Amino acid sequence: MSGPASAGSGPVTAIGPGIYRIHKSFMFEAAHQLSGLPEGHKCGRLHGHGYTVEVTLASRRLTGPGFVVDFAELDLLKRHLDGEFDHRFLNDVVDVEPTSENLARALFDWCATHLALPDGVVVDAVRVRETATSWAEYRQNIP
Repeated sequence: MSGPASAGSGPVTAIGPGIYRIHKSFMFEAAHQLSGLPEGHKCGRLHGHGYTVEVTLASRRLTGPGFVVDFAELDLLKRHLDGEFDHRFLNDVVDVEPTSENLARALFDWCATHLALPDGVVVDAVRVRETATSWAEYRQNIP
């Protein structure tokens, strides 16, 4: 037998406070066109994606019945994506080149500003997927 319950293993040492994280995904369809690419690059042409946005919230403690935050609190992001991003030309929506990297940062900043999160809960990361196999993420350092 091994592990903390085995005889003679000594006291279990706490490794310090952990971090709880929750994730929620949202989807929207949109088009974009990237500039500054080499001649003939496929992303320089007008094209679209079925985007998935994944937001991660983090906290060192739980609130209420044991939540980082109630997932329903993230519905505000869903409404924002539906109203401002879904079936839009992203070049007209964001003030930066609409790469997945820039979209992740813009949506991270929007979440950090607009989501009413309890004390101690932070937006940890936003990931933007263009396809099932390609994504970009913007993450903050947790203090």
